[in-house]
This record gives sequence, structure tokens and C-alpha cells, in this order.
Amino acid sequence: MFGFVRVAAAVPKVRVASVGFNVEQMIGLWKIAAEQNASVVLFPELSVSSYSCGDLFYQDALHSAVESGVLSMIEASKECSTAAIFGLPVWHMGRLYNCAAVVQEGRILGVVPKSFIPEHKEYYEKRWFVSGLEVRDQTVEIADQSVPFGVDLLFCGSEDFVFGIEICEDLWTVVPPSSYQALAGAVVLFNLSASDEIVAKSEYRTSLVATQSARCMAAYVYASCGVGESTTDVVFGGDSIIAENGSILERGERFLDESQIIFADIDLQRLKTLRVAEGSFADGEIHSFRRIKLYKTPEIMQLNRYIDPYPFVPSKKSERSKRCSEIFFIQSAALNKRLDHIGAKKCVIGVSGGLDSTLALLAVFRAYESSGRDPKDIICVTMPGFGTTYRTLENAEKLCGALGVDFRRIDIKKACMEHFKQIGHDPKERTTVFENVQARERTQILMDLANKVCGILVGTGDMSESALGWSTYNGDHMSMYAINSGIPKTLIRYLVEWAAEQYPDISSILHDILATPVSPELLPPKKGEISQKTEELLGPYELHDFFLYHMIKSGAGPGKILFLAKNAFGSKYDEKKISEWLRLFLQRFFSQQFKRSCMPDGPKVGTIALSPRGDWRMPSDAEAVEWIKELEKSVSCKKNELGP
Repeated sequence: MFGFVRVAAAVPKVRVASVGFNVEQMIGLWKIAAEQNASVVLFPELSVSSYSCGDLFYQDALHSAVESGVLSMIEASKECSTAAIFGLPVWHMGRLYNCAAVVQEGRILGVVPKSFIPEHKEYYEKRWFVSGLEVRDQTVEIADQSVPFGVDLLFCGSEDFVFGIEICEDLWTVVPPSSYQALAGAVVLFNLSASDEIVAKSEYRTSLVATQSARCMAAYVYASCGVGESTTDVVFGGDSIIAENGSILERGERFLDESQIIFADIDLQRLKTLRVAEGSFADGEIHSFRRIKLYKTPEIMQLNRYIDPYPFVPSKKSERSKRCSEIFFIQSAALNKRLDHIGAKKCVIGVSGGLDSTLALLAVFRAYESSGRDPKDIICVTMPGFGTTYRTLENAEKLCGALGVDFRRIDIKKACMEHFKQIGHDPKERTTVFENVQARERTQILMDLANKVCGILVGTGDMSESALGWSTYNGDHMSMYAINSGIPKTLIRYLVEWAAEQYPDISSILHDILATPVSPELLPPKKGEISQKTEELLGPYELHDFFLYHMIKSGAGPGKILFLAKNAFGSKYDEKKISEWLRLFLQRFFSQQFKRSCMPDGPKVGTIALSPRGDWRMPSDAEAVEWIKELEKSVSCKKNELGP
């Protein structure tokens, strides 16, 4: 389903060296995983025997029990399309290996030995086990089956679903085996572990899992043995973690006396796109691996994953505050560098009393504040037109007065009327001409004023407007430095809110600006109120930012974007509305590329940017037809599912 696959990490209740009990617990969790349509369920290191058997690993009785336990696992796997990865000791050529076995539908598909055997502090595994680092192109006899054996195994559920396996200490080494597995095509990495609990180790372990998933641009599934292990010298907490590209998707609870299992749906399509579009993944060294094909894996029927409706905005306030502070630092550094380079002291900015120009002014003010420049060198111009309301005009004037900048008011109505006359346009015709004349008149004033004072014109437009082409070409589309160009509309609101906390004296003004409807104010007001509300014409910016993120970041097609949006906004917008706004987004995104192709310089602040000189290089004449077709097909398929 749209490139998603479900995986599980299970921590069974365990008894030391009690193979029958351990296998029974694993089979119970395996059944739960199968009921939930998981493609793979992961168990901890040496989960069949238990990890803490010590010198019992020398005993034939234990290994006989392990063999019986493996037969039970094979029997349980018959007619089960959910593959299981479990840990067991394996004898091979007179040596004992700490291994992971993959079982599905009555067959052991492959066995992977542990590469790095710890021999430090509380760990002394080399007393029993040898490293499998050099084991390649071999087979091993287990339960009357000749099974592929080695560290050179990858397992394939489909062309996109390829996974690799490493064991505990392997992850803690300088170059984990999973790094080579990822470079060879594995998008999901599994780790069977026995990691004891000491103070602060859990946080480090979590960071390690998240970081490896980010470095490999993969999902990382981790399961460690639990409190049933021997507590002679150490305690095991039963940690379980599922991460994807640096983010923790699910985390189990440690120190439980009972078995537990966690699930997460991995976005394989997204990972595939990230590896092509970002980083130097393709330049890594590719080692040789044998690929073992799984039998058919289950398909998930319903997504079990949180889809963030605001992907540009951190959900936690503490993280938002940190993000906002960093963005202002980036904007300040960018503007100060540009001013220093060209030898300019003054910035000219058009202030309307709306969100975008407010943020631009605040960013310029912060830049001047951080560099010790005089705020009087910030020239703010408000230019009332035919659509300007008293509310926005007053907010612009009050904000500039409170910040102590050079504030000027230039009414553009008379100049616009003269221009209408020159081009033969009847001002009663409220067409695009009526609107754009005002936008270009404002830009002309600002540009010429910047020349007059030997300064630069700072643009106010944001990334969401650039995506939709919601700007007048050579009007508000153009400036000498576009300080907001890397910031989406949904994030701008939080930046202004954060600024309100930093500057209490202007907090009430900023909150009123936040409460003002987004509008270019180019059409006459109705009863003194804004008549031209952007989100009534274009659709909600929260949806457009969502579409933009998933289209650019993960290369998602319209069908998948619609599916994700329904999961994120299902209670707020119905599918019909979402598909309508998505269609409009696609049409405008493609048709308005010509504006982005010549957009002015501006700082990138997040992982997505639309600059034609950096992140986004799209021909101005590209057609949206194939994207629209896919969207219509997705909507049509949904209608057919619902019936007449």
C-alpha cells in the first residue's frame, strides 16, 4: 500500500536455558504479528536459549533443546507469511556462532552470524562464540535443512523491501555491518540485541539506533532481551525501538515482566527517494551480498502510523522555540553578510500589516540588533491601495513605531489610477490587471527608494507563495534579497508567535496580525473588512504546505499524497475537498515554475527549498498532466471501492 510495510519488534518473556518456554512465548507474539499483517517480526539475541546461559553454551543438552526449539519455530511458520527473525547458537565446522535465523512458511531462509564479539567489562562472549565476520558464501545444516550462512545475506520481500541483519555489538562498532547492507540496497535493518541496563545507557542506545537509521537512510528495528534473563551481575530491560531516517517511530516500555510487541509502518518509497535525492549515498562502496527471496509478505490494509499534518512545524513547544531561534539566526547572518558584501547600510521593506511582511521586518530588525546596526536605517514603507483596511494599516504603523524604524506612508491609489488611464484599463473591471497594477506600483516605489538611499529592497514573500506562484511577476515576486523565501506559511505563524514572546512590548500587535486573515488586499474591502481572503481562493495553506513537503521531500505521487492527507486531516477535511485543493496545487505548482526560475537570492532554512540555483531545478514548461491523471485515477478507484 503506497510503499508501506509493517514490521514488529518483540520482547518475549524469557527463562534462562528453558528453550521450550522461550519458544512458546515467541510463537505467541509471532501469531500477534501475523494477525496485524506484519511482514517481519524481530526477536532478541539468542532468544531461543536466552542470552545469559554462560557456560551452559558448552552443554550438549542445551544445543539439543535448541534444535528442538528451532523445529517448533519451523512448524509454527508453516502457512504463515510473516517472517520471524530469532536468535540462536549455531555449531558450524567445530565453532560456535551467535546467530540470527530467518524463518518463513516452513523454511529457514538464511542464518546470519554476529560479526563483532564483545570482550570487555561485563561482556565476555569470546569465551563461547567466534566472530562470523569472515563467513561468506557458506551453508549450514540446521534442522535437516541446508541453509545459506554468512554475513553476506540480504533478504528480499519485494524489489523495494530488502532487509539486512546485524546483532547487538555490531551496531556499536566504528563501521557497523548494517552500513554495508544499506549500501547494497537494504532499506530495513534489524538488530537482535542483549543490551544490559546501566544509568544513561538507554538514551545513548536510542541515539545510536536513530543515528544509524539516518546515516543509512533506512529503517532500523531493534529488540533486546528482557528482565527474565539472569541478574547475576547485570539487568536486561527489554528495550525495543523502531526508527526511520533518524526519527523514532515506536518505542517499547522497558522492565516489563510480561511479553510485549511494538509495530511500525515503514515508508519504503520515501527512503528510496531520499537515497537518490539527498546525501552521497550512491557514492558508497558496495560489497557483494547474496539475496534471499522471501515468500509473499502480508499487505497492510490500514495505515498504522502517525502522519504529521504540519511536517514543517515541530510538535513540541520546546523544539519549536529552538527551531524559531535558529531560523532567526540564519536570516540575520544571511542579511548581514549581504549588507556587508555590497557595502549597504539601509534596508527598504514594504510593510502591509500581514504575516509575511511582519516576519520579514522582524528578521531584518534582529539582523540589525545582532550586528549593532541602527534600526533607523530600516526604512519601512506602507502603501495603502484599493483593498487596504484600517486594521492592517494601523498594525503596520504601530509595529514600525514600536520597533523604532524609519516609517513612511505612501498612498498608491492616485498613481494606479494614472496607470490605468495610460494602459486603457477601466478600474471598475476588478480583473488581474486591477490587482497587479497595485503590486507592481508598490515594488517600483520600493526599488526606486532603495536606489535613492543606497540600500537594498528586502522581499517578504514566503516559500508557500513561491510553490503556488501566488505573487505578481515583477511585483511582490521580485526583490533584492528574499529573506523569507525558505520559510513555509505554516511555520511563519509560529515564528511570529515566538517573536511575540521575545518582544513583550509588541506582543499584542503581533497577536492581532496573527489573527488577521491572509490577504493581498488588492480588492476593495466590504464594510471595512478584508474581502479577498487567500485561503478561500487557494485553499488552506496547511494543506498546500503538506502537499509541498511530501511531493518534494519524498517524491510522493498524487495518489500517495492524497492518501497521507486523508490520514493527517481526515477529521478536518473530507476527501473531496482535499483532492480539489491537491489538484489546484499541482496545476499551480507546474504552471508557475517560471516565477521560481528567476526568483531572487534568499537563505535556505530547512530541508526543502525551491531556489532554482540549489534544491529545485524544474523546467518552466513542464506539464502537470501525468500528475493530474494519477490523482484522478486515485479518486476514481476510491469511488469504485465505495460502490454506486
